Amino acid sequence: MRSDQIKRARDIIERLRKSKITKYNLKGNHIDLPFDTPIHLVIGQVEDDASIKLGTDQVKTNLDLLKHVRAGHPDDFILYKPHPDVEAGLRMGKIATDMALQYADIIAENADILNLFDHVNTIHTMTSNTGFEALIRGKKVVTYGAPFYAGWGLSTDLGQIPSRRNAKASLETLVYATLIAYPRYFDPKQRRACPVETTITRLEQQDLSKTGVAIRILSKLQGLLATPNPFWRR
Repeated sequence: MRSDQIKRARDIIERLRKSKITKYNLKGNHIDLPFDTPIHLVIGQVEDDASIKLGTDQVKTNLDLLKHVRAGHPDDFILYKPHPDVEAGLRMGKIATDMALQYADIIAENADILNLFDHVNTIHTMTSNTGFEALIRGKKVVTYGAPFYAGWGLSTDLGQIPSRRNAKASLETLVYATLIAYPRYFDPKQRRACPVETTITRLEQQDLSKTGVAIRILSKLQGLLATPNPFWRR
């Protein structure tokens, strides 16, 4: 990478950290956690998502993930955070509370993910983008599948990683590729294409339209269409 590209990626990382921007940007509850034991954050996902079906080989459900983390860390504190869409009843992946608490010490329902990042030592995930957000914030990440950020030497990867990922990448390289070079952004205010920096500015200023009933209906429809159905998904 050129020096200007590295600087641009570092600036993006710093802005995301400072502005506390995440994928969902949901404010949630703050949870009191112990300070005298290692804390592992287990990230729940939507279980019928393509990244789970195609990007994992052994651990394919939230319960399996919890079991693996507990088996590997029997004496540590384990925190389980359900996926927001699962909590809202929009998608598949819910674990019964009594079952989850057999392996987790706390279920972080409606929790602020950045608050959790501030207190946990390690994040465990199958393929969630939360792992990428944790890497941006300097946290240790363990993957059990093959998310896009795994296999580059930035995370501990326990799943089967594609053999083509045989290079070592810096965090700046990963951020440049995934947030700057690859995506295309649209500015809803100016109604035109824009760079990632403009999108971050809109999020920083909360200069976006508010969600409402229509968005909730669209989210529910997205969940239904993502569920396997023999009539349109084969």
